[in-house]
Amino acid sequence: MTPPHALTGLGAVAGDYDILLCDVWGVIHNGRESWPEACEALARFNREGGHVILISNSPRTGPGVITQMDDLGVPRESWKAVVTSGDATRAELARRAPGPAWLIGPDRDAPLYEGLGLTTVPNGDEAAFISVTGLYDDEVETPEDYRERLTAAAARGLEMICVNPDRVVQRGDRLIWCAGSLADLYEHLGGRVTMAGKPYGPIYDRALKEAADLLGGPVNRSRVLCIGDGVITDVLGADKQAMDCLFIAQGIHGDKARGADGKLDPARAAELLKAETTYARYAMLDLAW
Repeated sequence: MTPPHALTGLGAVAGDYDILLCDVWGVIHNGRESWPEACEALARFNREGGHVILISNSPRTGPGVITQMDDLGVPRESWKAVVTSGDATRAELARRAPGPAWLIGPDRDAPLYEGLGLTTVPNGDEAAFISVTGLYDDEVETPEDYRERLTAAAARGLEMICVNPDRVVQRGDRLIWCAGSLADLYEHLGGRVTMAGKPYGPIYDRALKEAADLLGGPVNRSRVLCIGDGVITDVLGADKQAMDCLFIAQGIHGDKARGADGKLDPARAAELLKAETTYARYAMLDLAW
């Protein structure tokens, strides 16, 4: 596999693109603090005539993600639109109303379901389907804590709607299990899973519609650059959509793409991508101009 081209900064290729579809967690913040250099790189792209659309696998809707970013000090000048997996998945959930649904996830994700007309049950015994936004308590639980309950649900043939396809996310200096890890387990147990977030098409459909609105006309995919740190979400999604990708190789992968000199090693970055049979045109350790 051809290694990605190592960039020293986004500015080296910014003129080749009109639209950035940029990931959030692991690129511009880690759930505890935002990263000024990354935010400024996006803001500068906007100032120089481009359009940044944040595209997140968060189970929250766009307004919820915006509130979180405000709290973390992400400048609003860093983006022009926000599209989330929560937004994209609401349509899937609405089609299955009234359910009943077994909701797995923390209480903070409850706003996702407002106005959908779903009835809920506390487990899979009486559910028509499962909706997963995350673990109930991602500070202490692991996917293995759900094996017995998910085994029974899979045996009943329940469909799982996974609202956040991410397997893990960086929170501070820790990696936290996300809904995608439960989806992986459920598929391993023989269950059927539906997802609308990255790397799947619905979230990109919404993001490209936002791009067309910002451009005031059709989107040329060769002028769209996707940015993200998730190989099986951000990079694979860009690849499937036939759009260029800038792989932020430090993110959730830590130092695996770093060479002995402390800089990005393109060959090591390529190995991370090769594991999922995907490709990124560019790579950096951290986003900067």
